[in-house]
Amino acid sequence: MIQSMTGYAALVRETAQGSLFLELKSVNNRFLDLQFRVVEELRSLEPGLRELITAKIGRGKLDCRISFTPVAVAGKQLSLNAALLARLSELDREVRATMPDAQPLGAGEVLRWPGMLGDTAIAADELREPCLALMREALAELCTTRAREGAKLRDMILERVAKMQALVDRVAPLLPLAVAAYQEKLAARLREALAANDEERIRQEISVFGIKVDVAEELNRLAAHLQEVKRVVDAGGAAGKRLDFLMQELNREANTLGSKSVSKEVSETSIELKLLIEQMREQIQNIE
Repeated sequence: MIQSMTGYAALVRETAQGSLFLELKSVNNRFLDLQFRVVEELRSLEPGLRELITAKIGRGKLDCRISFTPVAVAGKQLSLNAALLARLSELDREVRATMPDAQPLGAGEVLRWPGMLGDTAIAADELREPCLALMREALAELCTTRAREGAKLRDMILERVAKMQALVDRVAPLLPLAVAAYQEKLAARLREALAANDEERIRQEISVFGIKVDVAEELNRLAAHLQEVKRVVDAGGAAGKRLDFLMQELNREANTLGSKSVSKEVSETSIELKLLIEQMREQIQNIE
């Protein structure tokens, strides 16, 4: 099935060292754009995490956030590192003596200082497999949400395609009558031009008739493009770029149909077709 580029997943995994939290958020983007926010101690895991993501995700702007809460912070009795606290206080005074306008360290900054609450060092090697496993689970959940949104987009596109096909089928039988009426109008103009011996006007009227009379080619191409849209949607996979191209082609034929219009019905059909195409184009921007 086709997939939306919009999705979300968030999971927590408890380990012997503490609690891992992983969040994935994706939105539409022309290419694959990965943004990582990972605690510095786990930065060495990023290449492996990136490899897992690129194997599953083809397009979209994807934000990955990973945090880790050590066991000491999660549940054990906390104690301040007195020596480190004294040293920070001393350094703070020295900085503000040199730079009076500098802001003093806040309690929150002090508590978050590495080593302030005891030995909370993160062993990245021990967390590698739990983190990779958590990423696999999160990616599966993300792909599920993207597929669910993709199913909605598929239904919307096929509904618009059916409406467009109905418009083409409705206007096609009207064309012979519209052309006949236009021919009669042209004949009257030619009789006037012949009576006035106006050869230039005769050539202009014949030229206009040649341009406007035949829209069968546009209708055939519209029908062919609509069939291709259905085929691409049913085939699934990374269909966004292909569908976006087809929207351009459909819009081209709808515009040409409007410019060649020989009746009110054809003009109205052209407008309705372009509205439906624009509705599809807007949603297709979200398809991978």
